[in-house]
Amino acid sequence: MADYRVKEMLLTLQGEGAKTGTAVVLLRFEGCNLKCSFCDTDFTGTDGEGGGVFATAQELADAVQKKWRSSLPLNVLCTGGEPLMQLDEKLIKEFHARGYNILLETNGTFVLPENPDWVCISPKAGTVTVLNAGDEIKIVFPQEGIDPRQYENMNFTHFWIQPMYNADYKQNLKASIDYCIAHPKWRLSLQTHRFTGMP
Repeated sequence: MADYRVKEMLLTLQGEGAKTGTAVVLLRFEGCNLKCSFCDTDFTGTDGEGGGVFATAQELADAVQKKWRSSLPLNVLCTGGEPLMQLDEKLIKEFHARGYNILLETNGTFVLPENPDWVCISPKAGTVTVLNAGDEIKIVFPQEGIDPRQYENMNFTHFWIQPMYNADYKQNLKASIDYCIAHPKWRLSLQTHRFTGMP
């Protein structure tokens, strides 16, 4: 890895899934291998808050540490875009050497590097998901080409349905609620940062 390109880095609370409300340093890596029509995230460039280009794992870990305000172990939420385009074993080892808990959000199209502490996979239609196990799986719903039932036998602890955030959000929310009622293995995940004003 020549360098690490980061869109933004900031202290906030995790807004969705099983870790909702957990203090994290959000580390949004630049770039993604997919072009989802419904993507609601800006992951292009390095011009966001705390963004930049970091030459080494040590340099990036130092920058993450400066965001944390607690004596408790640091939670670093690695997201994107697609973080596994950049998150490598060297960076994971550096984070762990400093006692960081690594929370990973991925689309599941890359092989998982060793030892992230928490893995959330969010598969996308029209892609091959190579990861079939983790801590949680999150389906953006409804998503043409994806039937959540195809993932039910995979090895996850938490199964989430998350309403697609677009112009049809109210209908998507109702469809998500109805789906979770009809399929109790799945739970409703709401993006709390959207109605709390958190970044």
